[in-house]
Amino acid sequence: MKINPAQLHAIKPLRPGDASAQQQLDDAQEVKETFRTFIGESFFGQMMKAMRSTQDKPAYFHGGHAEEVFQGQLDQTLAQSMTAASADTIADPMFRQQFPKQAELLRRAETNSSAGLDDLQQLRRR
Repeated sequence: MKINPAQLHAIKPLRPGDASAQQQLDDAQEVKETFRTFIGESFFGQMMKAMRSTQDKPAYFHGGHAEEVFQGQLDQTLAQSMTAASADTIADPMFRQQFPKQAELLRRAETNSSAGLDDLQQLRRR
């Protein structure tokens, strides 16, 4: 495939111009959630697959192809549940290493949004 340099000016970025601070924060949050889902489901999915491969099929009570399909769906559902429950302990350190700019942006937003004692004075009763 040959690339014609004269045609490169027609390529437009997905989001023209500089992104606003809120847009950058939303993008970083989306990257983090996608990364957590990918890492968690990949890790737990492979773990479930390895666990299933250690057991032989039973001689008399095997459900055939239907059981194998159901087990695959069950393993996927279990991997999603385990990801939701514990992906932060596995994926967050990897996220901070792979995406340092987004991790720093999210950390700053989290510290800025956390309410302190000074904010409680604004909640007076009328």
